[in-house]
Amino acid sequence: MVEQLLNISAIIILISVLLSLYRFIKGPTSFDRIAAFDTMTISTIGLIGIISYLSGRIIYIDIAIVYGLLSFLGVIIISKYLEKSL
Repeated sequence: MVEQLLNISAIIILISVLLSLYRFIKGPTSFDRIAAFDTMTISTIGLIGIISYLSGRIIYIDIAIVYGLLSFLGVIIISKYLEKSL
């Protein structure tokens, strides 16, 4: 039962990543693209967590944490650059 729910949630997360990718490509402003990029990374972190549980490998959680930190820093740096204060 748990695996079925996790598979359904993985499919929903993949759909959200695809919708965010569409907004990332077609975004009218660069701020929309930054928000879409951040949404994609957060969704991907959730997907990595689901994959970690389904495969039984706890090391993937460490990868998700590092990916989250790098994503956060990337969004902050891009935002500061676009704000012209970097």
